[in-house]
Amino acid sequence: METSFALTGKGYVIVAADTTAARSIVKMKVDEDKIKELSSHLLMAYSGEPGDTVQFAEYVERNIRLYQIRNLYPLRPSAAASWVRRSLAESLRSRNSYTVSLLLGGYDLATHTPNLYWIDYLGTSVEVPFAAHGYGSYFALSLLDRYHDPEASLEEGLATLKRCIDEVSKRLVVSPGKYKVKIVDKDGVREVEL
Repeated sequence: METSFALTGKGYVIVAADTTAARSIVKMKVDEDKIKELSSHLLMAYSGEPGDTVQFAEYVERNIRLYQIRNLYPLRPSAAASWVRRSLAESLRSRNSYTVSLLLGGYDLATHTPNLYWIDYLGTSVEVPFAAHGYGSYFALSLLDRYHDPEASLEEGLATLKRCIDEVSKRLVVSPGKYKVKIVDKDGVREVEL
């Protein structure tokens, strides 16, 4: 019953993911962080098969960090999304494919713009103004479609996200209890409470 949301606004990207780790009908953990900080201005929310998600997220984190060490500058969000998409597509064509869905959000310091990418387990990648994965996406995408404003302030963006979380809590039978919310903007990555 994993759920993750992300949206862009005027100079920021907000990424939120539930903190529940469950298998079948059993909750194993309620404080799982499903948002990986890939660099100072790049975040990735992941969902899918438990083993695949953690392994792939760490693989991406280490390789993006290695790129930064080798080249002395970090990957821009568009380049990181392309590399992640290619890695998923290559794994799909091997015996060890990853069943992972991702929301990759970042702030491009060169162009001073926020970027958000929706990537699924088949290696499909698209840049979007807002996105969601999981069962909560059935309820959140219609709200995001109606209330998302690309010129919204951070407070308005957080209010839209809160509206999505409340709707999922109200409508989804097995709704996640708690969410972790992180923001990336010109100042870098930070966690906020809703």
